[in-house]
Amino acid sequence: MTKLLHINSSPRPQSQSAALAQEFLDAYSEASGGTVSVTRLDLFLAGLPKFDAPGAEAKYAAFSGDDPVDEAAAAWAAARVEFERFAAADEYLFNIPMWNAGVPYILKQWIDIVTQPGWAFGFDPVAGYNGLLEGKRAVVIYTAGVYSVGCPPAFGSDFHSTFFKDWLEFVGITEVEELRYQANVISQNSAEEFELAAKEAQRLGRSLR
Repeated sequence: MTKLLHINSSPRPQSQSAALAQEFLDAYSEASGGTVSVTRLDLFLAGLPKFDAPGAEAKYAAFSGDDPVDEAAAAWAAARVEFERFAAADEYLFNIPMWNAGVPYILKQWIDIVTQPGWAFGFDPVAGYNGLLEGKRAVVIYTAGVYSVGCPPAFGSDFHSTFFKDWLEFVGITEVEELRYQANVISQNSAEEFELAAKEAQRLGRSLR
């Protein structure tokens, strides 16, 4: 059975990005005929572990080929739990609202926890980095209140999708589908545009099964 991990990076109960993710999931699950197991990870409710000084020490130890000890070992073990939940999935659904031109801080925290040497990526002094999570697929839903693709600089910049696309490629996830619902605060037709985005989410869900 295919395992899909839905990673929700919005804290809002009425999140539009989460609502679009659900539209995708409903169509995707129906089209799958019961062959998909879906797990949802709400990052703001997950109680993610810190990745502070002990975690950094553990990461440097891993880069050096050493085993972390004491507090560093505990931090490394906690990070490993999060990584294994991530790596166990075959497919991913991310819904990501834009915060201050970038991603919500909780998503960045999660990324910093799971993106570790020998787990999510490898490194060669000559060839450089290589992603280790090959053969997986991701769907990403981007929402923004003011920014939209091609807008003038006064309406914002995109360090949102650019950062996240780069991270996906960094860890080896290159089969990616995107859906955008942006400039929804300033749009004169936000309700109609949301319905169009919902239909696109449904179409995408059906097409991927």
